[in-house]
Amino acid sequence: MSIADNLLAFTLATTLLTLTPGLDTTLVLRTATVEGKQQALRAALGINAGCFLWGAAVAFGLGALIAVSEVAFNLLKYCGAAYLAWLGLNMLLRPRTSLTVGEAHAQPGTRWFLKGMLGNVLNPKIGIFYVSFLPQFIPQGHSLIAWTFGLVSIHVVLGMAWSLTLIGATQPLAAVLRRSKVITWMDRSTGLLFVLFAARLALSKR
Repeated sequence: MSIADNLLAFTLATTLLTLTPGLDTTLVLRTATVEGKQQALRAALGINAGCFLWGAAVAFGLGALIAVSEVAFNLLKYCGAAYLAWLGLNMLLRPRTSLTVGEAHAQPGTRWFLKGMLGNVLNPKIGIFYVSFLPQFIPQGHSLIAWTFGLVSIHVVLGMAWSLTLIGATQPLAAVLRRSKVITWMDRSTGLLFVLFAARLALSKR
């Protein structure tokens, strides 16, 4: 395959991956609905930062270790599952009924960035995907590091475009989505999804 064919094939495959509903989509939608677009944007930036961290791990060899080491894979897998379960149970057991402007501004912006990043970094499936997927699109004889970060950048651009689409789609309905009952329902629904994602991750195999 030529370089152009490689890039086109990778972009198409990654677009399908990005559009597939998962934890990242759930987090961005819920945050945009309940917390507002600024916090959702921070969460999306955190998710993309996690992609770059995984890209660095793959480029410098750590991703390969996770791919071949059962202990390393399981350690990261259970840490990720525990983190998702903790997030989910907090939303299930302590859902909010309102969100005032003062409350929104009181939350540090880094909180949502870190939530997005940790949710991505503590998911070994992303690492395994990058380890097994990215090398297929790196032309022989070219720089592994440069191409890895280049391909990850494509994934990040697609992911950010999708996140911005999701964030924009919630704004026309913001008044309805911020009602007390809707906020509580969103917290509990997202919490349940996070717990299910945690269970799926804990039970997953390579």
